[in-house]
Amino acid sequence: MTYHPKSDFMRVMMERGFLADCTDYQGLDEALAKGVVPAYIGFDATAKSLHVGSLIQIMMLRWLQKTGHKPLVLMGGGTTKVGDPSFRAEERPLLTPAQIDDNIAGIKRVFAAYVTFGDGPADALMLNNAEWLDTLNYLDFLRDIGRHFSVNRMLSFESVKSRLDREQSLSFLEFNYMILQAYDFLELNRRYGCLLQMGGSDQWGNIVNGIDLTRRVLDREIYGLTSPLLTTSDGKKMGKSASGAIWLNADMLSPYEFWQFWRNTTDADVGRFLKLYTELPIEECDRLGALEGAEINQAKVVLANEVTTLAHGSEAAQAAEATAREVFEKGGVGEDLPTLQLNPSELGEGISLAQLIVRSGLAKSGKDAKRLIAEGGARVNDELATDAGQMFGASHFAAPLKLTAGKKRHALVVLS
Repeated sequence: MTYHPKSDFMRVMMERGFLADCTDYQGLDEALAKGVVPAYIGFDATAKSLHVGSLIQIMMLRWLQKTGHKPLVLMGGGTTKVGDPSFRAEERPLLTPAQIDDNIAGIKRVFAAYVTFGDGPADALMLNNAEWLDTLNYLDFLRDIGRHFSVNRMLSFESVKSRLDREQSLSFLEFNYMILQAYDFLELNRRYGCLLQMGGSDQWGNIVNGIDLTRRVLDREIYGLTSPLLTTSDGKKMGKSASGAIWLNADMLSPYEFWQFWRNTTDADVGRFLKLYTELPIEECDRLGALEGAEINQAKVVLANEVTTLAHGSEAAQAAEATAREVFEKGGVGEDLPTLQLNPSELGEGISLAQLIVRSGLAKSGKDAKRLIAEGGARVNDELATDAGQMFGASHFAAPLKLTAGKKRHALVVLS
């Protein structure tokens, strides 16, 4: 694509690899060049934190604000009650209103690190679509909004089509989701002058629906922009690791483990991730991404430090790097490692090595722990461990016990 943007925001999106598609490049770019554009991304409140899979969208909102525009963070307090069927094989579990409110409170803490909230022209707002969805009258909604939707067209969207092609059930509840998301865009335009919806490329159909609905009901021109659905170079979905989701809240994943996730980035992904997840200049991202051999490891440390600083602050990033250096370079214990605290009363006649590995989060199950040990991937205080049934009693915890899985994952076990 040879389009040369006038606005800083579109330039950043294109240069740094955020842009998958846009409904009208030129129209959106001209609106952005003219003045402050309010733009939104929706986040459903299905957990108490967002994970790294949402970070590309969070960074888009951050760049939006940095280039002078207004981020609208829309929490799906209403739509979470329905569940987004996009590219899912089965229906999401339904949450209670209390669980949804609890999740929104946790997610708010994530955003405070990335955007500035307030009442100024370019200050971010956190909104909740329950505000307008909870009070909808069903018959009025069908008559005023439902009539603008073609079921034939909705069935043609990839997110729905892929589910039907596999002959998997799609409930009427979920089918309504795309109508509700389209209505969100209409309401945000009506209430806040929102001109742009952004999201992952799996949201393209939902975004286009909102644009069409707003054009039909309010006769206003609005825009959509999507980011690529990110996978790592080895084909894995971004945001997941062998030990589970990489959460953005420190109380769900320690800053050290978060830092370690980025430090373990595959060589081929370093340059791309620096552009997407840090604010380093493009030239520096390219230079670091092109390093080879042992030097690329230093680029990974830069990546881990920059991303952790944005999420958890510079002190947490520095502490994580210091701990990593102590653990890897000096074979030390490091104060910042994930720590399992055992109560002496839990020990009884002792606790097995396999149980310790599972409890400390280094394996998902006893079966995984035994396999790790059998394959020579487990160490206790840097010594190779070979017996999954080895028992540990109180005397073994006079000093913190260091467990290692593979080369890069460590945990401490202490008596509380």
